[in-house]
Amino acid sequence: VQLQAYGGGLVQPGGSLRLTCAASGRTFSSDAMGWFRQAPGKEREFAAAMSWSGSNPYYANSVKGRFTISRDNAKNTVYLQMNSLKPEDTAVYYCAASVKGPAFLRLGVVDYWGQGTLVTVSS
Repeated sequence: VQLQAYGGGLVQPGGSLRLTCAASGRTFSSDAMGWFRQAPGKEREFAAAMSWSGSNPYYANSVKGRFTISRDNAKNTVYLQMNSLKPEDTAVYYCAASVKGPAFLRLGVVDYWGQGTLVTVSS
């Protein structure tokens, strides 16, 4: 089972990026999926999560209104559209999946982790 995250890079403040997490090895269409991030020198924190149906997504207050999580169950893929990026969004972003649902995923109850992709917001 593998969660492969990609799409990170260097972007200027105010810019946008879209992260993609492609799952393989099992289907995640019944599981919650989401994103965490870890800034330099800080602990990993929750960013966004979504149930299998895509309803009622959860967002951290720090990204609400700027980030949008979505998923394509047919492709076993979850996305994170990041707009109006700020330097404080600089972090390694990790995708994650939980069989217990998005409320638990938000609390860090994760069954599967992907490798990270680095997002750097700088002018």
